[in-house]
Amino acid sequence: MDKMTKSVLRLGLPAGSLQEATGELFRKAGYEITFVSRSYYPQIDDPEIHCTLIRAQEMPRYVEDGSLDCGLTGYDWIMENNANVVELTEFVYSKVSRRPVKWVLAVPNNSAIHSIQDLQGKRVATELVDFTRRWLKKHGVEAKVEFSWGATEVKPPIFADAIVEVTETGSSLRANQLRIVGEPLLMSTTRFISNKNSYDDPWKKRKMEDLILMLKGAIAAEGKVGLKMNLLRADQIEVLRVLRSHPKTSLNSPTISPLTDPDWIAMETIIPEEMVRQIMPQLYKAGARGIVEYPLNTIID
Repeated sequence: MDKMTKSVLRLGLPAGSLQEATGELFRKAGYEITFVSRSYYPQIDDPEIHCTLIRAQEMPRYVEDGSLDCGLTGYDWIMENNANVVELTEFVYSKVSRRPVKWVLAVPNNSAIHSIQDLQGKRVATELVDFTRRWLKKHGVEAKVEFSWGATEVKPPIFADAIVEVTETGSSLRANQLRIVGEPLLMSTTRFISNKNSYDDPWKKRKMEDLILMLKGAIAAEGKVGLKMNLLRADQIEVLRVLRSHPKTSLNSPTISPLTDPDWIAMETIIPEEMVRQIMPQLYKAGARGIVEYPLNTIID
């Protein structure tokens, strides 16, 4: 174990709903990662990284106690575990979208509960037990908070008066005839966390920082493509005018390179993928030729 901790970064990956999204993110960042059936040790093409699949709910605890050097988990589970870890960066991605998830208080549509104070003496089901208890105490409310093993939306009104549940779109709550009460208890995104001692290790710190750089680059490249084209120098001003009329085109500063024919230049830029079908005809009309669109895996600023 001592040899491993010196030469290998022990990385925890979230099992469950975030597993495939995380694997895809790593692949876009240049890491070939494979989830083997019935194995909790994914294969990765970096001999200096050892991966373990752990539920995001438990990740902060194992990173805090040093069983893992680092891992990806939700901010919600850091708060639930009250974990003493180093948060190195935030990644905004989830199983459905690239938006933060939120933990909300929800009750049946016909419930008499309309505020936090109405929870006094009631029963609340949730997976976020400790955080919910602290939240209720902060608001001066005494209620019975019970752990829910799943399918929390079906608990009210028979098994609980209210639930505290995570949602991205609210569609599951609405489908189960539930409504949200008040503002979210907590907004959560994915965090890259480190054990404090591991972060103090120069080699492990550098390894984590390199990994984070590539993962952030993969997220930055999502929804964007590269565009390159050739054009006459005489058409440069008109082509630039087209690019600058779209404020999201590589900060309006394309790369310009000379070609072997002194009358021609090459231009390259990055644009949102959704813009391609709109801007390509405009560039063609402005004089651009040999226009090529190509995918991007990572963008590092």
